[in-house]
Amino acid sequence: MTDTPNTPPVVGLVGLGAMGSGMAQSLRRAGHAPHVFDVRPGVAEAFARDGGTACDTLATLGAQCDIVVSVVVNAAQTESVLFGDGTTPGCAASMKPGSLFVMCSTVDPNWSVALEARLAAQGILYLDAPISGGAAKAASGQMTMMTAGTPAAYAKAGGMLDAMAAKVYRLGDSAGAGSKVKVINQLLAGVHIAAAAEAMALGLREGVDPDALYEVITHSAGNSWMFENRMAHVLAGDYTPLSAVDIFVKDLGLVLDVARASKFPLPLSSTAHQMFMQASTAGFAREDDSAVIKIFPGIELPAAKGKTP
Repeated sequence: MTDTPNTPPVVGLVGLGAMGSGMAQSLRRAGHAPHVFDVRPGVAEAFARDGGTACDTLATLGAQCDIVVSVVVNAAQTESVLFGDGTTPGCAASMKPGSLFVMCSTVDPNWSVALEARLAAQGILYLDAPISGGAAKAASGQMTMMTAGTPAAYAKAGGMLDAMAAKVYRLGDSAGAGSKVKVINQLLAGVHIAAAAEAMALGLREGVDPDALYEVITHSAGNSWMFENRMAHVLAGDYTPLSAVDIFVKDLGLVLDVARASKFPLPLSSTAHQMFMQASTAGFAREDDSAVIKIFPGIELPAAKGKTP
């Protein structure tokens, strides 16, 4: 493992899901040969056929990499990536002092602050670096990263972040600020999806042609990115989970936890969270988050027309 001015850092990426696979592809396009790990059998090996190295354990990946990028769902999975699951070790035990851990999940900002301190005690640098933009932007290297960390962490990262994201925002010199901004982004994303579903449901209830409604709204002041993106899934009758209902059960729950700690009222977020909770318990937990529209009674949703792009 080496990281000199003339040698790019060895980068590892954990979690080859919808976002992580695209980020690993972006790293490969930028000239890195990423080491990759995924808990699903064969996924890392399939990626590495076109360049890179599949690691069979997290400990192996940690030992071989200067930088480890974690792209898993939540704080619990991040803990497992770093510290193991009680039977197999994570990557933290094998990472060398001065190496960097980049955390890309949506988490409680206070947890991220505490993680920075835990890793610092082991001599490991840390970047609080949640991501946004969806799978397509991750695959094209056009996503957004909301980052915070020490100057030493940014120096270690070098140009690696820019290889994965079109926008890399530096929001503070210690962990927490990146996760706070991501939580606020998720507040808006969840409320906008819920509002978009409510509007389309009302249109269906009132007998408005849904394709015509979509055309008008996407060219009018009431449009939002989430309406334009998610209601296209509804029109296609395609609820393949690009981002599942339960993601917003989790993320809006984090939003409310953060606000509750400072006794700050969030009436719209609370309502949207209840809508996603209702969709989840109704059996739509693993469907695309646009399936929140299925909680509305007395409407006939468009039939499946094939998968959306």
